[in-house]
Amino acid sequence: MVGSFYRLRCITTAWAVGLAMIIAVGVGQADAADSHLTEYLVKAPLAEIMPGADRLGPVEGTPPAATAYTGTKVVGYVFLNADVVNATGYSGRPINVVIGIDTNGTITGAKLVEHHEPIVLIGIPEQKIRAFIDGFIGSNPAAGTFPSGGKGPDIISGATVTVMVLGDTINKSVLHVARSRGLGLLRGQAGQAVTTPRRGLALDQTGLENWQDLLGDGSVRRLHLLVADINKDFAGASDPRAAQRPEPGPDDDAFIDLYVALASAPVIGRSLLGEAGYADLRQQLAPGQQAVVVMGRGRYSFRGSGYVRGGIFDRIEVAQQENTVRFRDRDYHRLPRVLADGAPDFPEIGLFVVPQGSDFDPATAWRLTLLVQRQVGALDKVFISTDLPYQLPEKYLEAAVKAAPVQAGSDVDEPLWIHIWQQREVDIAILGASLLVLTGIFFFQDFMVRRPRLAYWVRTVFLLYTLFWIGWYANAQLSVVNVLNIANTVATGFHWDYFLMDPLIFVLWCATAASLLFWGRGAYCGWLCPFGALQEFTSRFARWVKLPQLSIPWAVHERLWPIKYILFLGLFGVSLYSLSLGERIAEIEPFKTAIILKFLRTWPFVVYAVAMVGGSLFVERFFCRYLCPLGAALAIPARIRMFDWLKRYRECGSPCQRCSNECPVQSIHPDGRINPNECIYCMHCQELYSDEHRCPVMIQRRLKRERRQSLSSPVVHPASSRAAATESHGEDSDVR
Repeated sequence: MVGSFYRLRCITTAWAVGLAMIIAVGVGQADAADSHLTEYLVKAPLAEIMPGADRLGPVEGTPPAATAYTGTKVVGYVFLNADVVNATGYSGRPINVVIGIDTNGTITGAKLVEHHEPIVLIGIPEQKIRAFIDGFIGSNPAAGTFPSGGKGPDIISGATVTVMVLGDTINKSVLHVARSRGLGLLRGQAGQAVTTPRRGLALDQTGLENWQDLLGDGSVRRLHLLVADINKDFAGASDPRAAQRPEPGPDDDAFIDLYVALASAPVIGRSLLGEAGYADLRQQLAPGQQAVVVMGRGRYSFRGSGYVRGGIFDRIEVAQQENTVRFRDRDYHRLPRVLADGAPDFPEIGLFVVPQGSDFDPATAWRLTLLVQRQVGALDKVFISTDLPYQLPEKYLEAAVKAAPVQAGSDVDEPLWIHIWQQREVDIAILGASLLVLTGIFFFQDFMVRRPRLAYWVRTVFLLYTLFWIGWYANAQLSVVNVLNIANTVATGFHWDYFLMDPLIFVLWCATAASLLFWGRGAYCGWLCPFGALQEFTSRFARWVKLPQLSIPWAVHERLWPIKYILFLGLFGVSLYSLSLGERIAEIEPFKTAIILKFLRTWPFVVYAVAMVGGSLFVERFFCRYLCPLGAALAIPARIRMFDWLKRYRECGSPCQRCSNECPVQSIHPDGRINPNECIYCMHCQELYSDEHRCPVMIQRRLKRERRQSLSSPVVHPASSRAAATESHGEDSDVR
């Protein structure tokens, strides 16, 4: 089957000699050849990236960069961030920025040239993105200096992973290029060369994991490319002939389904290779040496046939920071099958030992790059590359650290999310405290609902906090886009770093997931959703000014609420085909316009958001009820909730209809049942449940109690009362 697809062919002796020369020159030249910098320079003119330079030399070196000249004088270097570091964004695809630095390591220019996250750039004004990137110009990450003595652009202000990745990759790629070219001095706070801790594998770990667990915690990462993906990528290639020879077959056919794992980690190795296979591997590995296992299926072979002729695997390589590793046939062992329970069958499984001297660190993120080729002529091929990022889960690393001297910035290799969490400690504490308060409200709801006035003001104050602090200040509005991205990363290789980059969003998602077990989706939708709070205050305003409220008949209402589930399933299906397209369609949520951007956006988005908010003037929480795909996404797993905190009487619904008539979102059926998928947990029905003057059941109980009390009180006969009064009057007269 492999022979029917695009394999490397030995055409002439000259080609074989050329291949041998490339191998002899080294990995750095291969990196330069694979760089996309040249094609992106059309979008990033040299005058903008390196003012004063008049020409660029070839892209070369490790990491690849082009030398900038003024006449014959070297004035700096121009490079692409994605050629130097992992620039993968929230969409799972690289965010490409062309960067220029002078001979001191100072950034002279930077320009965003390509990305695959359109929803983010639609949501964030273009001038804000430009201003953010321009804020790095004049800074020197190697020396730790920024323009005008500042601290550089605020990577938190955009509240998006894309903005954070931009800042992180600009700084890290500059540091690596500066280090490789010997520019500036990378120093610690005391002006001395710093050391970074280097951690090894915990080799004493035991136990096995099944296939699903290995995928779930990121021990095994996946890259799934469809025929449509490959044809689209080749259509954007520099050679137009590539688009004229599309991959045949249906668009949704799997082109390649690729998996990778660090086999030298004990638990991963034993699970995939078996006890005997892992024991054999450990005997082959030198101290500190690592091995990776690559598994593939589909119409494209990750092995190809180059290793049979020339001894080199020319379709895959491993890259870690500035280091790149290409495997030869002596590093390769063919495996018949994967032994982890539940693992699928793979026609291609390769165990690759990382050559000694590669300085491969198992604790540092790395990526497997897949090179896909397409024949466009008798001797011509066009190549595109796709990265599969990998980060070994923390649990496989030893607790002790051993310092190793390196020439690096003090935090060049520290994950970005750690800095973000440290910078937002106060915000995290405030959000955590509010979640504890909300938990207390729910646990002690019986005390509160018996005091309607207290309940009203507690809810009002909390919703004001949700709208103004969580929403308009912290921009921590959850979105169905988060759900689509989570599903996409689970399918293509889960990576915690992407989700830890916004701590408030991460904490809210964790809290929401936990609340689904206790209270269903109502805890978030009714109390923590800023857009929901905005709708509720809009509805209160409408009632205050006595706008007429529309009463939706139950028969119509129960046929309208499934719309949001249809919208969510449609979005989910589209995102499986194209996450970018799914994110565009997810603009059906007005959250970004109304909350994140505070209505400061182009008029079509503002008109739509105002219309959705305006619907609540006549139908309370109109968008929540019928259109919110996020509410639908939360309602589906909320079916597993384990507790029922909302109390009902036997008489609810038959004959009493008061709760169903007064429910603000009509989540109570005419028969008295509460639909937890629609309930926002406002607890109004629980106030009625406890009210002795509004709930018919409680009214009857109150009347019976009063009747019993009246019957149990002593009864005084009227005649006896008059006699007693006369006698008392007589006694008073005698006294007088």
